[in-house]
Amino acid sequence: MTMDTTADRDSAADRGTTTPTTDADGITDTIVDGIRTVLAPRSGPLTAGLLFRVGRADETLATSGITHLVEHLALHRHGLGDLHYNGATAATYTHFHVTGTPADVVEYLNGVCAALRDLPMDRLDTEKEILRTEAAGKSHGPGHAATLWRYGSRSYGLTAYAEAGLHHLTADDVRTWARTRFTAENAVLWITGDRIPEGLDLKLPAGAWHPTPAATSALPVTPAYFAGDDGGVVLTAVVPRSTEAGLFAEVLGKELFRELRQKSGYSYTATADYAPRDTDYATVIAYADALPQKQDALVGAFVDVFAKLRAGRIDQADLDAVRASALAQFDTPELAACMLPGHAMNLLVRHRNLTAAEARAEIEAVTVADLHRVARAVWADALMQVPGRGVDWAGLTAAPAESSEVVTGRRYSALEEGNGALIVADDGISLSAPRGRVTIRYAECTLLQVYPDGGRHLVGGDGFTLTVEPTLYRITAAELARLDAAVPPASVVRMPPRDPGRVPQPRKTTPKAEPGTARHAWFTVLLWVLGIPAVVLGGFTALSAFVATQASRDDGIPPEDARFLLACLIVSAVFVVPWGLLLRRRQQGLN
Repeated sequence: MTMDTTADRDSAADRGTTTPTTDADGITDTIVDGIRTVLAPRSGPLTAGLLFRVGRADETLATSGITHLVEHLALHRHGLGDLHYNGATAATYTHFHVTGTPADVVEYLNGVCAALRDLPMDRLDTEKEILRTEAAGKSHGPGHAATLWRYGSRSYGLTAYAEAGLHHLTADDVRTWARTRFTAENAVLWITGDRIPEGLDLKLPAGAWHPTPAATSALPVTPAYFAGDDGGVVLTAVVPRSTEAGLFAEVLGKELFRELRQKSGYSYTATADYAPRDTDYATVIAYADALPQKQDALVGAFVDVFAKLRAGRIDQADLDAVRASALAQFDTPELAACMLPGHAMNLLVRHRNLTAAEARAEIEAVTVADLHRVARAVWADALMQVPGRGVDWAGLTAAPAESSEVVTGRRYSALEEGNGALIVADDGISLSAPRGRVTIRYAECTLLQVYPDGGRHLVGGDGFTLTVEPTLYRITAAELARLDAAVPPASVVRMPPRDPGRVPQPRKTTPKAEPGTARHAWFTVLLWVLGIPAVVLGGFTALSAFVATQASRDDGIPPEDARFLLACLIVSAVFVVPWGLLLRRRQQGLN
């Protein structure tokens, strides 16, 4: 498990000294080429990691992908050797790590820093394509969609989006980002050794440390829910980083597994996790899957688990079990080296570190009452993804699925009936349609993708999207230019031409008949089908009535003749009446 072990410690960098210091656990703190460095001895090959406090949450939607692009460019020159190395870009950090001999580690770290000082810009377009290919094959875990619903299209919500900035990022953009974010002051180095390997040359541009981004919000209220389509239930909540919150996630996972898999058999996977988000907060994620026919029952049972924990019905035995598991990690051989990556990450984000003894004490001090308090906090901030029906009955509020207002401006109707209209104003644009309404204020627009064919794709800070297609709406080029000028320039991305086949077109429909022309084939056929019998039978009936009347002028019409004429009249009316109505409708159309 990942324990959130924390305590304040002065930084050697802040003290302005390179004198190594070693704490009670055997972790040495020093400075290498201006980079805060921590070491702890471990047997076997050397492992090192160079962390930078920059990630996807530091970008904007219009520049998203720039950190990942720097990472790829920095690693290109390492080629296809046997060295075990990699890089990773997360929401708040970028990590270059390597395992090998001391010479391997030196070669790798020196190469990364040299590349960051002089990125291979001849690879820019190629690496962009590689990143797009990587994204196309990437799978996402539970809670991925919730980041968009919780944060919108800024800060930590950016991890839910494609790297939209790749289309227009220039070499200068990438160089500037590397020069200002991949600096010595914004980095921490960790090495599993008792000394700095000889030959390191990690010189990086001077800069400043960047705090983790402040979280944005797209949720008016919590607890809340939204509909998902992956067949499972996911609940996320943001809580202060703490040891008790980490233990609560373990207890929650045990309870979900017991109730949803072992007892009811609704789920195969039922689990919970705790993941630090930034300097002060962490995310608790709970997940359970189910077959389609079991999903309603799963939702009810899932909510019941939280109701139980919120009520304080937490088994002491569960706390004791997760506590024992957490304490067992301190019996790991070469503990200091095992703690090193987490220790370095806390230094990077300026979160407090605990010694092993302090961490043990915090774990041993956690009580059922502490977990009860965390359970209430988790539910209070919960965002739940559910399949199918909502969970208003459980006290959760539906997250906004449409905008609360539309702008007042000029209206542009859709070319297809029933598709609503665009409304363009000086400060924003709205789409009002039967399926809902979306409004994006220009000042809050985080991305405007402009296509040469006239298409526009807008994303608001709250995560709502709106597409303007001149092929679908009666909007003019002048109005599109007005829209482009109103959006902040930093949010505008000029897109490459689209394949003509991908430009939306109105659906083809059968032309309506002009009023009064009776073009429909069925109408004409019906006129003839009814008209011929109506004329023949009507004429025959009239002639028969005339003959019978003349022949029986003095004695009256015999009963048998009267019955025959009545039958003829009824049969004629079956055809004459609807034929007359059709003729009347045709005449109205002509008028």
